[in-house]
Amino acid sequence: MQDLPLRLLAYSYAAFAVAYLIGSLSFAVIISRVMGLADPRSYGSGNPGATNVLRSGNKIAAVLTLLLDALKGWLPVFLMEQYGALVHFQDTTLAFVGLAAFVGHLFPVFFRFKGGKGVATAAGVLIGYEPMLGLAALLTWGLVAAISRYSSLASIVTAVMAPFYLMLFFDRPYPALATVIMSLLLIWRHIPNIVKLVRGQESRLGEKADQRKQPERRRRRRQHRLHDDVLVNERRGGRSAVKAASREAAASNSQSQQP
Repeated sequence: MQDLPLRLLAYSYAAFAVAYLIGSLSFAVIISRVMGLADPRSYGSGNPGATNVLRSGNKIAAVLTLLLDALKGWLPVFLMEQYGALVHFQDTTLAFVGLAAFVGHLFPVFFRFKGGKGVATAAGVLIGYEPMLGLAALLTWGLVAAISRYSSLASIVTAVMAPFYLMLFFDRPYPALATVIMSLLLIWRHIPNIVKLVRGQESRLGEKADQRKQPERRRRRRQHRLHDDVLVNERRGGRSAVKAASREAAASNSQSQQP
């Protein structure tokens, strides 16, 4: 980009900034507020994304979040595809405009830089790069999710495969580079999920936040009942010991009073 005219360089940075601001719109939080739902950062995985919104039990809110998160990844790339030629933008600019929207979702300026994992937004960016690439990524995600019922596992597998799809079937090196960066960031954001998957503690698709807590609640109730039973037995045992001691004392007193 050093060979680009100064004006084109300024336009490129402006495009990156606008894409980042669009990506910073956390629709999981916005839709939850509009629909009177709890903040998705306060339950489940704490991730402001469509999967966690689904754990609230409101499927409409989850679908809207999914579509709008994907839209904010696709829109900047689409606009660049349509109008970038007017200012002589190159494929480099288009690639990193998509990456800027994705980074905006991860670190949104409007929400104290605490965003989601970026799965839907990355899918939107990939569709913007190459519609067939986006379709391949969505099919990969859907297949893994249908088999495993783990959204996180499906996202990780798709993140690993997407750069290979782009490099094998599409001759676009800069979007491929941006896709590799997005994939690495996606896997990094899913490290806590990887740990939970290994431990068997990861939530499955469609599982509500309350359902995930039920086994723990049952375990705690059992512990409380066992504790109460122990206390009752100790009290009963204590009373029995006192009664036995009283009987022994009475017997010894009666024996001492005999001539």
